[in-house]
Amino acid sequence: MEKIKELYKKYKEIINYLIFGVLTTVVSLLVYYISVFTILNPDNPIQLQIANILSWIAGVAFAYFTNRKFVFKSEEKNKLKEAGKFVSARVITLIMDMLIMYLGVTILLLNDKIIKLISQVIIIVSNYIFSKLFVFKKNK
Repeated sequence: MEKIKELYKKYKEIINYLIFGVLTTVVSLLVYYISVFTILNPDNPIQLQIANILSWIAGVAFAYFTNRKFVFKSEEKNKLKEAGKFVSARVITLIMDMLIMYLGVTILLLNDKIIKLISQVIIIVSNYIFSKLFVFKKNK
């Protein structure tokens, strides 16, 4: 048990990011799946992207608050500036996500649910890098 505590302490930021990244992905996927199983048709390219954007908005809102508080423990006083940088970084990964969905589903005609899962793995890694290097970087 002591070894686990030691490992957690050493890799706390990455472990917390993965935990909240998974939770963010769950929030995002739930919104996406609810959208395409209820009101939006993923076979329609426009509706596919609307579902994708709705899932992105829900994921970004959840991620900002959890990353700020539990992962990077930000002490930035200017929350609006920080949130702006966070959203900007997430817009970049939204474009990546939309491109992956477009190529995978619309061009290659692959299953939208599977492509969405693959896309999310790529997005989680990219979001960590942007958050660590750009949004929540510690001033030394």
